[in-house]
Amino acid sequence: QVQLVESGGGLVQAGGSLRLACAASGRTVTNYMMGWFRQAQGQDRVFVAGLSKSGTNTGVAEAVKGRFTISRDNAKNTVYLQMNSLRPEDTAVYYCASGPTVYRDYVPRDSIEYDAWGQGTQVTVSS
Repeated sequence: QVQLVESGGGLVQAGGSLRLACAASGRTVTNYMMGWFRQAQGQDRVFVAGLSKSGTNTGVAEAVKGRFTISRDNAKNTVYLQMNSLRPEDTAVYYCASGPTVYRDYVPRDSIEYDAWGQGTQVTVSS
């Protein structure tokens, strides 16, 4: 049974940083593509960042480019989202996701391509 558990969310002032972690069990992160999505109140869930199965290819949304970085620790079977220069508009529930693929360098941005999701962690950025 696949389980993705996010941690690291919280309240931070604008300009601050947070690092989210997604610990996976029942699935090895090096065999799957991994992604982070977020959902602000009253809005749809949107892609934030993704990491290919190979670990060498990443993708980030335009809204967070240059501020957010996705990475993974193979030994800990954990994926991270480093968030710097946070803005009030980054406030949302952040979800970790994982999906199967035959392509080593593929980074999908559509949530439909991911088949496992965490419970989410709240990030609130105050102005």
